[in-house]
Amino acid sequence: MRVLQSFPEPRPTTNPYVVQLHRALAALPGVDVRTFGWRRALLGRYDVFHAHWPEILVEGRDRRRRLARRVLLALLLLRWTLTRTAVVRTAHNLAPHARQDRVASALLRAVDRRTRGFVRLNDGTPVPTGLPVRTVAHGHYRDWYADVPRPAREAGRAAFVGLVKPYKDVGRLVTVFREAARREPRAALEVAGRPAGPSIDAEVRAAAAGDPRVTLRLQHLEDADLAAVVGRASLVVLPYRELHNSGAALLALSLDRPVLLPDNGTTAALAAEVGEEWVLRYEGELTADRLLAALRQADRLPPDARPDLDARDWTSAGREHLALYREVLARR
Repeated sequence: MRVLQSFPEPRPTTNPYVVQLHRALAALPGVDVRTFGWRRALLGRYDVFHAHWPEILVEGRDRRRRLARRVLLALLLLRWTLTRTAVVRTAHNLAPHARQDRVASALLRAVDRRTRGFVRLNDGTPVPTGLPVRTVAHGHYRDWYADVPRPAREAGRAAFVGLVKPYKDVGRLVTVFREAARREPRAALEVAGRPAGPSIDAEVRAAAAGDPRVTLRLQHLEDADLAAVVGRASLVVLPYRELHNSGAALLALSLDRPVLLPDNGTTAALAAEVGEEWVLRYEGELTADRLLAALRQADRLPPDARPDLDARDWTSAGREHLALYREVLARR
């Protein structure tokens, strides 16, 4: 079976989720997994196309690249229709985080109409009825970071890691932390991740201006640096306004650090799975009181404690994906 994934050949900045999925599939007998390129997608031979974040196929750094990608995606949709290619999609989010224009939205709806099976990362993700679907939990990062050294945790230290996007509310996190730190002299905050644009970069810098307790590393971090940021923290705080799945939360748990998240169905299920003491939750807005309470609770965890991530191994994830591919091909 030839499977074409929607991501290109991995680079140092590639999301480890898709890299580990690629490795898990490639380790299975009878599967030829290939990475994305427009020439390969339009002219190559494959049985299944697996789309992860379809919006990437219509985006570009400038108008010319966006136009070119949209023309190519229209041609690709035609190819899939003529060849009856099986398209599988992973529903990472409920909807794209960035608003799309009319042309992009129309193309993405066309991708949805061509989709013949879905992977979802939790049972709460709505998918079209009548199509094959598998719930495959987001795999852990323990193997990915197994050989990466990390420092001992520091009491009272919080961290944010991941892409800095508007919906993640990092500017408000910095403001709330500064209020909390007036009551906790040991408190520190480290924000690590590449901003999605100049405006969010400026917002976070303005919120942190002049406070030595706040360390900003607004850039892409290599694995060793990222592990160090998480390792130093006693708590990773992810105050997203919208949260359905979070790779950053799995990263923190894989490195044995608890997370503070907004309370919803997804985070409650995660807490029930890995341990309530590892997934601390709050209702409504994040406040200084809630942040301080979570930091103090995190500090009480034994140094050698580990969350239960047994249900998130990549070997099982690879087999579940392969089973879905086979079911979709059989229905075709």
